[in-house]
Amino acid sequence: MENIFKDRIRALRQERGETQAQVAAAIGVAESHYQRFERGANLPNLENAWKLADHFGASMDYLVGRSDQR
Repeated sequence: MENIFKDRIRALRQERGETQAQVAAAIGVAESHYQRFERGANLPNLENAWKLADHFGASMDYLVGRSDQR
């Protein structure tokens, strides 16, 4: 799950043309904290995972690799 999650949030961010700082601010975490999500060093807690799904307009199933439909 970890690799899929990090790959998908990075791809979604890049598709939207956003910086890591912009996404971090949108979900209310420090940029360094968000960077760890994209590197796969940490997984977000459930609250932040839902915030990411909402921010990107994607389902949680998509983010964790249970579905290929956003």
